Amino acid sequence: MPNINQLAELHIREHEARLKHIDELMDQADKAEQAATHPPEVSAELAELKQERGVLANQLDELRQKSAEEWAEKGGPMVMWDIVADRLEKLLERVKH
Repeated sequence: MPNINQLAELHIREHEARLKHIDELMDQADKAEQAATHPPEVSAELAELKQERGVLANQLDELRQKSAEEWAEKGGPMVMWDIVADRLEKLLERVKH
C-alpha cells in the first residue's frame, strides 16, 4: 500500500498530466481560431479558458510546495481540471467545423 508521500506524488503527476492535456488542447484551439474567422464569443471563451488554465497551474504550483500531510488535508478539486479540458474539447469541435 502506498504511503502518503507516494499518494501525494501520484496526484501531482495526475495534475501535471491534465495540465499537459489542457495545454495541448489550448494549442489546437489557438491554431483553429487563427486559421478561420469565428464569432467573437469563441475568442472570449478561449480567453476565459486561458485564465482558468492559469488558475489551475497556480494551484498545481501550490500543491507542489505543500508537505504530504498538508496536501492530504486539503487535496484539490480534480473535477475543475476535467471541466476545463471538457470545455476546451467542445470549443475545438466548434471551431474546427
